[in-house]
Amino acid sequence: MHNDNTPCILLAAGGTGGHLFPAFALAEELARRGYLVDLVTDMRGDRYGTGFPARKVHQIPSATLTGKSPVAVAQTVWTLSRGITAAVKLLGEIRPAVVIGFGGYPTFPPLMAAKLRGIKTALHEQNAVLGRANRMLAARVDAIATSFEHVKFLDGPLTAKARFTGNPVRDAVIELSSRPYWTPDSSDAIQLLVFGGSQGARFFSDTVPPAMTRLPQEIRQRLRIVQQAREEDVERVRQAYAQSGISADIAPFFTDLPEIMANSHLVIGRAGASTIAELTVMGRPSILVPLPHALDNDQLLNAVTLAESGGAWRIEQKDLDADRLANEIERLIRDPMLLLNAANAARSHGKPDAVQRLADLVAELAG
Repeated sequence: MHNDNTPCILLAAGGTGGHLFPAFALAEELARRGYLVDLVTDMRGDRYGTGFPARKVHQIPSATLTGKSPVAVAQTVWTLSRGITAAVKLLGEIRPAVVIGFGGYPTFPPLMAAKLRGIKTALHEQNAVLGRANRMLAARVDAIATSFEHVKFLDGPLTAKARFTGNPVRDAVIELSSRPYWTPDSSDAIQLLVFGGSQGARFFSDTVPPAMTRLPQEIRQRLRIVQQAREEDVERVRQAYAQSGISADIAPFFTDLPEIMANSHLVIGRAGASTIAELTVMGRPSILVPLPHALDNDQLLNAVTLAESGGAWRIEQKDLDADRLANEIERLIRDPMLLLNAANAARSHGKPDAVQRLADLVAELAG
């Protein structure tokens, strides 16, 4: 039972999976420790909000700076100032002990409001580069938790506030991490997972099926592919695999993605922070193709870090075509020890205790 003195922790996160998954993991852990947890996000956040383990999900106006024109800037400033006003009022009602931001512009109003109200604050950065909203807030918060030991733009006086925690993963991922990686022998089915996140699936829909059809028949018949594709691409991807006799399950969204990842011999994907965290906690080898044109090249830096340790193979999108991908996959399947070594290297980077470390930091701030 929660009494009136139970401290509340307010989590603030942008409406994408990369920000919400670590917030979700922290909410699970804080609930176990007896805290009340509320979430504040922007308007698109509620498609995940239904299953979010919080007492209440609050929505506050927020804006991302989309253009450099004076009008665009003025509109953004106006919306953010409305957001700060709403957040000051909200914090007065729920009186949180700590406000933790997970990045994205929706975290800006609640963290600024917390500063105005004298409430303790922290940021969590998922990537190997400090994101834009976090850069704007870094000087104003009490602590900055990081997922990587070295984070670009986190330097100078900011380093004194930094705490390396790792990137929290959800309980489901931790549970799956006890499954050891097993290498396929020459007759086994080969489980492949291909997914690109919300923006990144189109390139894989164009490139992966033709790569697989170039593989020798004896490998093609062993493949079991699970691939995420955009709604409008599902049918053509399905047909491409069917025509070459490859067993494939294609859908726009898989609710049990961690389960599928745990069952995979190789993952082909983008290098978003949550993907990297899950691959390393479970210890699964991957071919990472960072999303090009990302604002801060965050995915490139994420991928470099894992590839340099031997836990993944990083290929930039401009260097990857169907022929190259087919060659890479054939090489790995013919020498499964390469896969096993990468799986072990990935696991050595995993931070399964990240959520405990982050919750410890919250508890310190809550005093």
